[in-house]
Amino acid sequence: MSSLAEVARAAGVSVSTASRVLTGSSHPISAKTRAKVIAVAEELGYSPSALARALVSRTSRLMGVLVSDIVNPYFSVIARGVDDVASRAGYVTMLCNVDRRTTTEITRVRTMRDYRAAGVIFAGSGYVDDPKEPELAKAVRQAREQGIHAVSLAARDIGCPVIAADAQAAAYDITDYLVSLGHRRIAFIEGPEGMVATRQRRDGFLACMSNADLAGSAQVLPGGFDFEAGHAAAMRLIARPPLPDAVLAANDEAAVGALNALRQARIDVPGEVSVAGIDDLRVAQFVGLTTVSLPLYEMGAMAARHIIDTPPGAAAGAAETTPLSHRLIPRETTARRTARA
Repeated sequence: MSSLAEVARAAGVSVSTASRVLTGSSHPISAKTRAKVIAVAEELGYSPSALARALVSRTSRLMGVLVSDIVNPYFSVIARGVDDVASRAGYVTMLCNVDRRTTTEITRVRTMRDYRAAGVIFAGSGYVDDPKEPELAKAVRQAREQGIHAVSLAARDIGCPVIAADAQAAAYDITDYLVSLGHRRIAFIEGPEGMVATRQRRDGFLACMSNADLAGSAQVLPGGFDFEAGHAAAMRLIARPPLPDAVLAANDEAAVGALNALRQARIDVPGEVSVAGIDDLRVAQFVGLTTVSLPLYEMGAMAARHIIDTPPGAAAGAAETTPLSHRLIPRETTARRTARA
């Protein structure tokens, strides 16, 4: 591939003139010179740097996706939805791991500003009463003032549109399904402490148990969003009999961990204990886990489409929320409760 200097030399112009033509600068250049430079660039197969174009046009085809945990398959499904839409439109997706740290999110948003990104997508949940949230909202506002569009895939008060499923309603519905099977003593394995997503899913579980007059038999266990957390929580249940009728985990990864612990202890699932999760990741399909399917791919795809379709400088409604529906997926890890001796 030819360099800018070679294009300038072949066209008989200065490097600065060639650069202005090929990066779309508004600097006054005659139509004849502009046409000549473009013709030579095409003949030599020159392609200007995407970063250089971004510096001149103050925008690029870069789309940042901020994920809480890059190894969590929840985020890989979302990222695939973003990238499928983005790549078809000629955009590049940059996946950024933030380790559930608001300070890292702030840094990544500033990086997106430096690279003149077209948009940034917050794929993960925030924290309840997060003292850093106002600073993140300020960074988002500054990014939007530069024409960078922001979208959140979880309910967050950071000044950008939200595209999300109702996690509380999903937890309510899967709990209601367990109750409909005759389960009365149900244990819920929470997500990471302090996260909004954790509270939403726990609140959905507790609301359903209360409405079913089962609040007294609801059990909430500390946990997390990974296999190990679910396994450890189930081991605590096993060590303190009697076992509950059913175990619901805040996500599929933790549910599979709990399922593994119960089976290792030779406890019949679902004969003795039913197990369910939330998300409907591939691992849930592999083990036959009853769960709630959240539209993760669609969330990512819609966020990317929003960024692509919103013109630079257009003001998107900061309080706008697009709710997406969920779907109950009954599988082999749950069954109707039978009478016990």
